[in-house]
Amino acid sequence: MDLAARQPRDVPPADPEVRFAAEARLPTRYGDFRVLAFECSSDGEDYGVVVRGDLHGAEDVPLRLHSECFTGDVMGSWKCDCRDQLEAALNYIGGAERGAVVYLPQEGRGIGLANKIRAYALQDAGMDTVEANLALGFPDDLRRYDVAAAIVRQLGVRSVRLLTNNPTKVAGLQRAGIPVSGTIPLRTEANLHNRAYLATKRAKSGHTL
Repeated sequence: MDLAARQPRDVPPADPEVRFAAEARLPTRYGDFRVLAFECSSDGEDYGVVVRGDLHGAEDVPLRLHSECFTGDVMGSWKCDCRDQLEAALNYIGGAERGAVVYLPQEGRGIGLANKIRAYALQDAGMDTVEANLALGFPDDLRRYDVAAAIVRQLGVRSVRLLTNNPTKVAGLQRAGIPVSGTIPLRTEANLHNRAYLATKRAKSGHTL
């Protein structure tokens, strides 16, 4: 599929550092999707995207920007709400006419898996997530959204409604030139192990929880 050839005239050109690589069908427990792969030369990472419906020229497209979480998404950790939010987003989009999830290789809010687990150890000793990142010499959030924005442009989307509770994602995508027409909150149930984590998200990161 030649995404560039299918772009509407008023959609900005694709970022030359982000290249469409492959596409296939993906039937899932949440609905039928297409799965796309993009390659980014600036960071050497591959980016996965699941898409439902025709996004070219569409406005107000439901979009989830999801940062990878090995412990939550894959291993089912109770310490965060990552898997719950991902599943809620897929369920929402699976029942919609169109939408997409861009899966970002930004483990631990961008600090990587090893440092994330180091941060977990500090949290076990009493720090919250923000304090642990700072103690390791990182900002509380190192994630970037320029690659996600380049992918959204290549999909031909005119504007999005972000499935998120995080205002930083809205601001980051807007700074990268993607119109955000609104948000769709993702409400998930807290548990004994992530209540403090969610409270920190609300108090220190401005999440609408």
